[in-house]
Amino acid sequence: MSSTIKKVAVIGAGSMGHQIAMLAALGGYETTLQDISEQALAKARTQLEGHMDRWVQKGRLTDEQRKIAFTRLHMTTSIEEAADQVDLVIEAVVEKLDVKQDVFRRLDNIVPSHAILATNSSTIVNSKIAEVTSRPDKICNMHFFFPPLVMDCIEVVKSEKTSQDTTESVLAFCEQIDRKAILMEKEIYGFIANRLLFAIAKETLFLYEEGYADYQDIDMITKKALGHPLGPFELMDLSGIDVGYYANLQLYAETGDPKNKPAKSVVEKVKAGHLGRKTGKGWYEYPKKEKVN
Repeated sequence: MSSTIKKVAVIGAGSMGHQIAMLAALGGYETTLQDISEQALAKARTQLEGHMDRWVQKGRLTDEQRKIAFTRLHMTTSIEEAADQVDLVIEAVVEKLDVKQDVFRRLDNIVPSHAILATNSSTIVNSKIAEVTSRPDKICNMHFFFPPLVMDCIEVVKSEKTSQDTTESVLAFCEQIDRKAILMEKEIYGFIANRLLFAIAKETLFLYEEGYADYQDIDMITKKALGHPLGPFELMDLSGIDVGYYANLQLYAETGDPKNKPAKSVVEKVKAGHLGRKTGKGWYEYPKKEKVN
């Protein structure tokens, strides 16, 4: 285990946060998952118990390893309790700059002076968040991919002020939780993977909205001709249509270029609350699985 990181806090128990916390616990770290919602924490525990039970059934984990991991994983609604004595905090709240800045501002006053603050933002560079803290040298991006328990990749992004010690500690942490870290020495909005995906999504939505092809057919040709495991519309549903929506809003706020605004069809989906798999409907519908007694 990394000698500089022993205790970890994850802020936000949503689709990303609870799985990141589980990875840390499995990696041997005392981990606290924090969310303002008791309901979100209860849902997170139920989902994680299901994931780990399946891992045991598949032989990926022993029952003893599962039990030990859960003894390391703690949950609380108090950000002070979660972050008071930690060495690393990973923020995984909504993809809105002002919300992340509020969280980091609070964390900066709670965590020890040596603690590293990382954001799981999929698009926003960490320097924009670091500016509200007193420790820009101890801040970086740790962008996990969805779902973190499956995806073996983390984009670690340095700003001009991120220290080498911070970088090395975070890279060692990634290795300890058995995830491949890709280090970006310079900041750029969207990093690597999402910039590639943005380019595909932009052209995808143009073809659809201009009536060149239906979204199912665009997904089909992307999979059949390009060999992608999911089509771009299926991917939007998986990651959450609102995630891309907020990313485009942030990019538009930074550039002022109308071309960076969310596509009309995406805006309509978000306004209707059709955000993809997590709401049961996005571009496609996802009927709830019936419980078997």
